Amino acid sequence: MEKIRYRLVFNRRKQLNVNGAALIQIEASLNKRKVYFTSRIYIRPDEWDKHSRTIVNHPHAIELNAWLYELILNLEGFELAMWKRGVTPTLLQLKEAVKNNRSSDISFESFSMSAIRRSHRKNGTKNNLIGTLKILNEFRPGYTWDDLTYTFLRDLELWLLEKGAAVNTVAKHLQNIRTMINEAISAGYMHADADPFRQFTIKHEKVPHRFLNPDELKKMENVKVGGKLAHIRDAFLFCCYTGLRYSDFRNLKEDFIRKIKGQPWLMIQTEKTGYDLKIPLYLVFGGKALDILSRYPSINEFTRIGCNADTNRHLSTLQQLAKIKTRTTFHTARHTCATLLCHQGVPITTVQKILGHTKLTTTQLYSEVMADTIVRDLSNVKRFGKERKSRNV
Repeated sequence: MEKIRYRLVFNRRKQLNVNGAALIQIEASLNKRKVYFTSRIYIRPDEWDKHSRTIVNHPHAIELNAWLYELILNLEGFELAMWKRGVTPTLLQLKEAVKNNRSSDISFESFSMSAIRRSHRKNGTKNNLIGTLKILNEFRPGYTWDDLTYTFLRDLELWLLEKGAAVNTVAKHLQNIRTMINEAISAGYMHADADPFRQFTIKHEKVPHRFLNPDELKKMENVKVGGKLAHIRDAFLFCCYTGLRYSDFRNLKEDFIRKIKGQPWLMIQTEKTGYDLKIPLYLVFGGKALDILSRYPSINEFTRIGCNADTNRHLSTLQQLAKIKTRTTFHTARHTCATLLCHQGVPITTVQKILGHTKLTTTQLYSEVMADTIVRDLSNVKRFGKERKSRNV
């Protein structure tokens, strides 16, 4: 493989500035292609020796020439770091590295943190990725690019499982690692042949969507608590009656409640998908969400419930106090909303719009069928058959 060649070029555009000086640039060439990097050094034509490509007749010539030499060494350092990682350097990769001020010896963690912060991902997604990086540091402090192997992933998987992490939680962290490795490959920090996921399979466990049935929901409504627990319960129930995610609940504002023909609607753009939700609060579940809102002086105060992890711990306490068997987290409210709406006979396409799903198949995964729903539907079919038969007699 051919190495990138570097040389200094003065006044490439053949144009002097108002001070009669021109820029010195570093030319990087590979396979008859060239890119240029600025040195930020401007000198007059009589201060440049085109044969030795050095600065002369300048009061700071020694220092400036040393600076130019160091700039070339830095570029070679970027290139060398790529070779060490098994990546064949390109001019585009070199240019990107300089543009983003990446250190030639950047670690996987540093690269990933930079990529996460510069990305257009949602804040929740960014936090999940950063959480995985923290897990990696806990698992193996000081790990390097060379450590990212099949064996590394297998050992990490076993380590997380031994710590009590659920199979799908482990899968989430592994997917996050795969995401950042793909970005590193695209950016030229890792060769595609070194991708540890080429042979590693991420294991998932099919978990049924948990939801509160009508009796359990009634128990949650009636549980006798006060203070923080009462606040968490109300927030949870509000999401049971609207289908909101935790992130969208936290983002609620006063002007999201609007009147249409004199009736209150909730209008919000979801954080995860950017979907425009329009929920008739006065109709859904008989307006129970509005009843809960009326207990609080403002929506801003109502939505102050702490982070998702703390909220889920409080919900676990509420679950025990209410003697509910179903393991309850904040996301259980969303499942509950979808399931109970289907149970009430609301068309699946309407449930899709309330939840803000872009695909109907996603809604169908949320909508569980309860045993009494089956009995009700079959009874309706039987009753319809009898009525039709009586009309024909």
